[in-house]
Amino acid sequence: MSDFPVTKEKDAEFDEFAAAYDAALDKGLRFTGESKEYFADTRLAWTRKVLDAHFQSGWRCLDFGCGTGTATPYLQKHLAAAQIVGVDPSQASCDLATGRFGGDAVRFATPDRLVDERELFDFAYCNGVFHHIPVADRAAAAAQVFRALKPGGWFAFWENNAWNPITRLLMRLVPFDRDAVLLFPGEARRLLSAAGFEIRLTNYLFIFPSALSFLRPIERCANRLPLGAQYLVLARKPE
Repeated sequence: MSDFPVTKEKDAEFDEFAAAYDAALDKGLRFTGESKEYFADTRLAWTRKVLDAHFQSGWRCLDFGCGTGTATPYLQKHLAAAQIVGVDPSQASCDLATGRFGGDAVRFATPDRLVDERELFDFAYCNGVFHHIPVADRAAAAAQVFRALKPGGWFAFWENNAWNPITRLLMRLVPFDRDAVLLFPGEARRLLSAAGFEIRLTNYLFIFPSALSFLRPIERCANRLPLGAQYLVLARKPE
């Protein structure tokens, strides 16, 4: 996995925010009444649910754009990952992730420090990564994930929902999200299809804030409506 397509300026920006990432992200999340851990846990629980009979424990997982490693314990919890490799262009973020979660079965590195690993992963995950990648470089990023997966491997592509006005408002409150260029769900599907993926489903999640958490069971029935703050495109590399 080389040449992760994020600009040098963006790398430096995320290095700057790495130590204060939680505080910066909280500027947007505080209005939801939930923590980043809640969202990471729920995203991967939902991913496990929609994988259904295709899921197998012991997968080798790629966390593409891993940041400070928030998803790591939930990849272990919900996907029983045998190995996790987190890739991020921000060295400061990788260093923090390694200090928190690194071990024999979990490692984090910038792309230039990893060997070119092709067709070795069973599952890839990303969350809110592609809106930070320059539009012209997104096809290359999707192609990188495609190459990294084994034939038959799965890609859980999570992004912020551009159709949701609250999402847009909250992103303006987060310093590193203010200049992000969101992808509409249709754009995401076309991007992944062009990279060679088969699109299996699109779901929307996170409609209700904590104050209305008693309504969250409704989300299970409304997951195909473009109402949630985030969406999942579940894709598969052909066998």
